[in-house]
Amino acid sequence: MIAVDDGVPAPLGAHFDGRGVNFAVFSEHATAVDLCLFEPGERHETRTVRLPCRTDDVWHGYLRGLLPGQLYGYRVHGPWDPAGGHRFNASKLVLDPYAREIRGRIRWHDALYGHRRGLARPDRIDRRDSAVYMPRGVVTAPDVPDLALSPVRRPLSETVIYEAHVKALTRTHPAIPEQERGTYAAMAHPAIIEHLVKLGVTALELLPIQAFADDRFLVDKGLVNFWGYQPYGYFAPDPRYLGEGGIGSLKAAIRELNAAGIETWLDVVYNHTAEGGATGPTLCFRGLDNASYYKADPADPSRDLDCTGCGNTLDVSHPRVMQLVLDSLRHWVSAYGIAGFRFDLASSLGRAPLDFTPRAAFFQAVAQDPVLARVKMVAEPWDIGMGGYQLGGYPRGWSEWNDRFRDATRGFWRGDSGTLAKLTQGLTGSRETFAASGRSPLASVNFIASHDGFTLADVVAYEEKHNHANGEDNRDGHGHNVSRNYGVEGETDDPAILAVRARQKRNMLATVMLAQGVPMLLMGDERSRSQGGNNNAYAQDNPTSWMDWTSDPDPDLTAFVAHCLAFRRAQPALRRRAFFTGELVDPDEPLRDVHWLSPEGGEMEGRHWGDDGLRVFGMQIGNDRVEADRLLILFNGGEGEVAFRLAPIVGGPWITALDTTRPTGIPDPDAPSCPAGGTVPLPGCAVLILTASAPFQAAPAGAE
Repeated sequence: MIAVDDGVPAPLGAHFDGRGVNFAVFSEHATAVDLCLFEPGERHETRTVRLPCRTDDVWHGYLRGLLPGQLYGYRVHGPWDPAGGHRFNASKLVLDPYAREIRGRIRWHDALYGHRRGLARPDRIDRRDSAVYMPRGVVTAPDVPDLALSPVRRPLSETVIYEAHVKALTRTHPAIPEQERGTYAAMAHPAIIEHLVKLGVTALELLPIQAFADDRFLVDKGLVNFWGYQPYGYFAPDPRYLGEGGIGSLKAAIRELNAAGIETWLDVVYNHTAEGGATGPTLCFRGLDNASYYKADPADPSRDLDCTGCGNTLDVSHPRVMQLVLDSLRHWVSAYGIAGFRFDLASSLGRAPLDFTPRAAFFQAVAQDPVLARVKMVAEPWDIGMGGYQLGGYPRGWSEWNDRFRDATRGFWRGDSGTLAKLTQGLTGSRETFAASGRSPLASVNFIASHDGFTLADVVAYEEKHNHANGEDNRDGHGHNVSRNYGVEGETDDPAILAVRARQKRNMLATVMLAQGVPMLLMGDERSRSQGGNNNAYAQDNPTSWMDWTSDPDPDLTAFVAHCLAFRRAQPALRRRAFFTGELVDPDEPLRDVHWLSPEGGEMEGRHWGDDGLRVFGMQIGNDRVEADRLLILFNGGEGEVAFRLAPIVGGPWITALDTTRPTGIPDPDAPSCPAGGTVPLPGCAVLILTASAPFQAAPAGAE
């Protein structure tokens, strides 16, 4: 027998205490909230309970005798007043925003919309019941503390990020059982973990796995939202990757990754939801309290303010919405062992209420939170609103995706003029961008490719986007790719073109690994994964996006990446926690902490920095660290070999440790050392790393 009591207003969500379930949901402007209980397989609720109490805008009730596994949703009563920003419609079943598990998926139908679609004025209410088309929340058992889920917590200075998609990473691997491919469980398969460990990856960053919708316009085209940037449930793993193991399979996978020394990070989307603009569907937040959850257009409260390009902007400046985001983040850390978050369009989180500020309440709340202050926070430092591009504008404790590093690196190796100074800024941690906020080089997340844009293989094979498969006549995706095809657009069997493409992939990867900051790899770049020139493959749940584990067009590239990362692990000079200053390290020794070398044998001067066509330079570091090797890194972005002369002051003898002209990067063991004051033959289109110590021997990844 189920009895109804008042319950309590906290914590929000549905919580089982051993005797029953307490339900609590926020809505500031509602007049009543009905809890709807469903039986498995039933299209409509089998019982409706009016939540009996309201405390500080939280509606709550306790159902004694209810057990975990119960399916539920809400119907919320209130004013239908689109002009005032209110879109309550009790005919629409809405999800609990705190649901920790969701069963079923959205089935698109006009009944999911609060208004009558197709009318000239979208303010007429639609009274059709939406329950049959909606997923349900699931009451879950209380989380049990699991020490094996405690994050590995590697220092950020030792972090190497691998950005991947749950399904794309695992869908085709022949060692994974067919029924597990594409699921959370597959991430922990020994074959996947072995690959990551051999590479030297320390953090697996997953594209969004919080419950998300497939946009209706994509479903109508037979496509899906593969990337997952349309969330509607911030506490629940998306059901499509659960497999037979349910939620437990995700926790089990993270435990195995932890055991291998690999942190799990999540790409999270707290800037907008799947409900789109004001005339989008009513799935959760719009039906609970549209005026509280979303920023309204100041000029017209009936419209949502769109700083995201997705129709709405979550109003994190509202105390209850901020609570939702913070509670969600803490849940993923405490229940799943998540060690880091990458925030999509993070500038929207700092709009207080409209303009971005690093002193926004959200950033302050994260900084003082005892759980979140220990977690790695990375911003995609822009949105599309006014003043949204904020690279370098985030507060202490945050790192940022550095797209200027990406573009400078691509531009230098493509042959663009005027890119040398930008590249050297990136190599030294982008002090000009991040120092003013009081942060270190670790604020810069350096990458050459990410999920959004060309893969590395496509950067050297395509000059134009080829997005026709997305069904938008190739209009989607950005046109600023900073890429080059070297003579043929796309695939070719020309050995000369393939050779230069292979060299350029290695040059760009080496640049990422040698730069100060935090390196990030895109899934599959180590295996030359191509998307056929599609730079916006968000809707492609097919081989376009999947990792191809059966063929590898550049079979030595994985070993090259592993060699680069092993070298980085072994060299403290590549993992500094403070910026270079350019000062002399010793008054009696005219070497700077970063010493820039011209190919003629001296220190670079103003005439070199002002030469837009200069393609060759050297970078010596480690000069100010007694315990570290001195490293000499030589870059040649031109086509011809250069005799790079080393002044006696830079020391020696020098031994080559990494050579991008060689398939695995491992230098010729018979190559002679270069004495102090000698000359190094620097091939065209190449990077050489030299050390002043014994020849480098790569330690196994994961070894301390």
